[in-house]
Amino acid sequence: MTATTTLKNFINGKWAAPTGTEWKQGVNPANVREIVSSYYPSTSADVREAIDAAALAFQSWKRTPAPQRENYLYNIAALMEDEKEALAKTIVMEEGKTFTDAIKEVGYAAGIIRFYAGECRRLKGTILEADMPDVQIETKPEPLGVVLVVTPWNFPLSIPAWKTAPAIASGNTVVLKASSQTPLTAMKFMEIVERAGVPAGVINNVIAPGKLVSEMIHHKAVKAVTFTGSNDSGKKVYAEAAKDMKRCLLEMGGKNPLIVMEDADIDEAVQLAAAGAYGQTGQACTATGRLIVHHEIAETFTEKLVAKTKELLVGNGMEEGVEVGPQVSKSEQSSTLALIQSAIEEGANVLTGGNVPEGAAFEHGYFVEPTVIRDVTASMRIFQEEVFGPVNCITEVRDIDEAIAVANNVDYGLSSAICTKNLEYMNKALHEIEAGIVKVNMTTTGTFYQAPFGGYKQSSTGTFKELGSEAMDFYCQYKTRYIKSK
Repeated sequence: MTATTTLKNFINGKWAAPTGTEWKQGVNPANVREIVSSYYPSTSADVREAIDAAALAFQSWKRTPAPQRENYLYNIAALMEDEKEALAKTIVMEEGKTFTDAIKEVGYAAGIIRFYAGECRRLKGTILEADMPDVQIETKPEPLGVVLVVTPWNFPLSIPAWKTAPAIASGNTVVLKASSQTPLTAMKFMEIVERAGVPAGVINNVIAPGKLVSEMIHHKAVKAVTFTGSNDSGKKVYAEAAKDMKRCLLEMGGKNPLIVMEDADIDEAVQLAAAGAYGQTGQACTATGRLIVHHEIAETFTEKLVAKTKELLVGNGMEEGVEVGPQVSKSEQSSTLALIQSAIEEGANVLTGGNVPEGAAFEHGYFVEPTVIRDVTASMRIFQEEVFGPVNCITEVRDIDEAIAVANNVDYGLSSAICTKNLEYMNKALHEIEAGIVKVNMTTTGTFYQAPFGGYKQSSTGTFKELGSEAMDFYCQYKTRYIKSK
């Protein structure tokens, strides 16, 4: 059995029980009989206390030289790496992904934090020529203040890391409102923050329901909000931030295409399709949502993908050899199964999977069989809507122009990829696909933290980027200073 942890808020460098009265429990999605965490949710008073603490800490943190802020970030990264296995086990218990995927996430999170530690020494302004003698014009980056960080459950450590690290590196303070599905991972993150010696109030965490986010946005001390999650929730966050004209960054859903052309290495394309759709149980905003396959190779590709899919081992992510874990919740499982059923009703054909796997090992978890669906058309719900489960959908095309047109025929534009050896096809895809990320002979999933990340269309606000040096722009405001020396 899993040990149950009673969760607390981390506010102003101290641990405190939330003051809500409704007792909540978090379960292991691979076996809901295992209670992972217990807690009372936060109230309005709790979140106000956290924001007030961040506002007070900002007064001294903004004056802390950036190279000194760097040291705290390096401490956090080192502790994460030292405790990699324990953190990964927490992620598996709470979110359900495989231990292999969880270990990668912890390493990625530590790498992100180390990257932004380095950015502390790269913060810079500019010197400009003036129209008058004896006048110097300079620009200087300054922090915003308190940043509200709202994060999802699917990457419960790395996404808080990639928002929090650039925020505090820039001199801001943070209130983290992590997903209610994965509050234990957020608390483990705060334990590391505490041991890293980060000054009280610089990073705060509240175990709060989503209904309090609007109130948090409108708190006078909150100067910006960064959100990753569903489009429905993101639009609400955007609308609330707009009421106060507050800076807002949204990263939301994707319906990411993998184009497989007739000249592609079919075995490699199959591996990429499987990794893109089934890795993380398909629960990634960059997951492969559509396979757009040239008709000349569609039969061979499909046969090999079905065979690969049938070989995958589904189960508890802590068990050796398991490649696909459960979905995070009953609602996510039900949503995936409902979209598969809608595809059947609209005329698509399920070639393998499509159901809850049978057997005693699965009856107490939120499992869905890895699924391949063929004959999917652009009018179908499963073509247009994000599945967020282990499902590959195949649509056939006749040439590169049709492939790109089909790829662009959705409201999303987060990630995309093409499998080809043809330079003309590569260039067309790189120039014409409407997505923030376009890859060649790679999966739609996965990003390098030194490169900017962000989507087009309904996948993002499109105003700022996350990751890379470019992420620092969201957390800074630039003051133009004129200095007349005589």
